[in-house]
Amino acid sequence: MTFTLLAEGVVAFLLVAGGVFAFTGSLGMLQLKDFFMRLHGPTKGTTLGIGCILIASMLYFTVTQREFHVQELLITLFLFITAPVTGHMLAKTGLHMHLRFITGTRGSLPELRNEDVGQNRVARPAKARHPWRTRRRSLKKPRLPH
Repeated sequence: MTFTLLAEGVVAFLLVAGGVFAFTGSLGMLQLKDFFMRLHGPTKGTTLGIGCILIASMLYFTVTQREFHVQELLITLFLFITAPVTGHMLAKTGLHMHLRFITGTRGSLPELRNEDVGQNRVARPAKARHPWRTRRRSLKKPRLPH
């Protein structure tokens, strides 16, 4: 009885904490001023909120059904791995596209290399030649010089 009550308390705490984190992340995405600031909401707050909710779900179903549920744990791990990578890729894309950012925030401007910001043009790779798409040579014999 006491273990179930303790587990329900932990599940309730995780659900409330997850809701607060998810709400804060969503509110940050709405209120922050530029693209780079808006990345922090979903990559940090919302990820942590959804992680808390999934762990609460895993704990609840493990206690009530008396068997370990791995699905929620796998979803949480996948979310914790993919969300920061996606945020990093979006930030790099924003740098390459020269998106505007607010200069009035606290802290110094980061020192970026030219290739990080995209000031230099990136050379396109040479077009690949496919062996089955070669030009057909004429069947005529070449002319000999006279």
